[in-house]
Amino acid sequence: MNIFCKVNSYNVFLFSSLLILSIFISSSNLNSYFSPSFLIYEFIFYDILTPAFGDQMEYSKQQAIEKFKSQFCGINSKPNSNQYVKEIKLNNECEMPLAIIYDDSVEGLWYISTKQGSLNLYQPERQIFTKYDIPIWLSRDNPIDSSQVWDLKLDPSNENLWFTDEKQNLIWKFSKQQKEFEHFKIPETNLSFGTIYPVSLDFDNNGNIFFAGIRSQSLWIGNLSLMKTGTSDGIDSIPLPIEDYKDFDPSLVSTGSIAIDKKNNNVWVSVLAFGYKGQIYNYDITNKSFKKYDLGDLPSPVGITIDEKGSIWISDHGTSIFVKLNPINNSLTKFITSTASQKIFGGDKIDSQAYTLPYWMKKGQNNSIIFNEHTGNKIGKFFPEELKLVEYWIPSQNKQFGQCKPDLPENSCGIGNVLQLTDETSNRLIWFTEWSENKIGYVNTSIPLPFSINTDDNEITLTPGESKEIKLEITTHTDSLLHPISSSTLTPSGELGTSYGIFSETSINLKKDKLKEISFVFTLSNDVAIGNYILMLGAEDDLISISKAILIDVI
Repeated sequence: MNIFCKVNSYNVFLFSSLLILSIFISSSNLNSYFSPSFLIYEFIFYDILTPAFGDQMEYSKQQAIEKFKSQFCGINSKPNSNQYVKEIKLNNECEMPLAIIYDDSVEGLWYISTKQGSLNLYQPERQIFTKYDIPIWLSRDNPIDSSQVWDLKLDPSNENLWFTDEKQNLIWKFSKQQKEFEHFKIPETNLSFGTIYPVSLDFDNNGNIFFAGIRSQSLWIGNLSLMKTGTSDGIDSIPLPIEDYKDFDPSLVSTGSIAIDKKNNNVWVSVLAFGYKGQIYNYDITNKSFKKYDLGDLPSPVGITIDEKGSIWISDHGTSIFVKLNPINNSLTKFITSTASQKIFGGDKIDSQAYTLPYWMKKGQNNSIIFNEHTGNKIGKFFPEELKLVEYWIPSQNKQFGQCKPDLPENSCGIGNVLQLTDETSNRLIWFTEWSENKIGYVNTSIPLPFSINTDDNEITLTPGESKEIKLEITTHTDSLLHPISSSTLTPSGELGTSYGIFSETSINLKKDKLKEISFVFTLSNDVAIGNYILMLGAEDDLISISKAILIDVI
């Protein structure tokens, strides 16, 4: 009787867990480091209890497998395309692709299948996939598991690919010429999680590889000439100066990612207590010293890249904000994406806490910055000199990753889980992976935009409670039906908060090569603190959003 009660209790736990999983992945504020790993433990329990309870447990086991496949394998997903975006269905079942990089030398892109444990090369011109099985990949044989691989890079020789491995606590190397893999053990584990969860890596000019782990509070360095396959030789820990996080549970303190400034021989590291506090550290490789940069109320910095002028760009994966850090004068400038699209919610009203979650920052052409909007379901490209943001809608949506009514048709609600992307290539393609959809795809930024936005009001000064009319010029390059859009750094989601604004028109229908001026009357709330904010004003159609950043100086 007692055993029977325990089994029934476990079944309640199982179905509760699956329900929690469904709710969790459907929330608008999706957890950035989500992994289905807790289902592994359920699977272990199944294996223990199956001999005693046979058919009942086997049925539950199959349910868990089917649930996993339904949510993470893209079984019924189709390659969708629009004028700017093309998607490609992968050859193998349930690849769960993640890390990706374009390689000019082979005119193709490499990506990692986190479920099947393979390094794959796709050559678009030939439309050929080549698969290389990673020799050790425990998740390959577990029907409800994957090992997240967030970073994949070519080393300075351009002859080897290197990538992270979450579950096995390894750094991998693949020789393009020899077609052979080597693995290197990280000489630290996490007592609670069993792995430091390596997440980001990069190379300096001195023959070293640097990497960081979500479950580690160190920066790691490997001397490439001393590293030996199957060992931890040549790998050392550089503890991060995290004394400012002493009041947080250590399990909350994570490393987001790293980027190496080869010109100045230093490493930039994002560190966060997710949802609470974020900082950026600069590690001087020559002097072996750290410098810290506070990010104010930015709680979750993850992605990081360096532009051609030495500015540091950081994405906040807990809000809709991305930031420019000037390391010379320590100044921070916050920018914001457009607000989350109603399409993500199947047309329902958007929650005020619906963040777009900018994730990984990469380099675009002409000193632009690109990033993926995890729950915004877009790829953003920001032009710092023009203060212009262009956002490309990804034409795939999965109802299981969104607050979606069950009777809604497929591809009408939710997100496509675009979780990683490449730098913009020389022919102006941005490749990306769709983790839960079994697809890769690209945005073609060389295709002319359908309209442009201009304003003379690049900076305005306001006192709390004051109003200002801002004029925008919209020039169409094709026949266009547009809707004006606004967002601001006054709130972390981009909403105007207690301030408000009214456009002179809510719908704009223009023929090709026509110009129209509209106005936006913005009223600043009485409770806005003195300081600098950004207001983003622009327009969108079903495929593209274009916004201009306007500085608001509140005095």
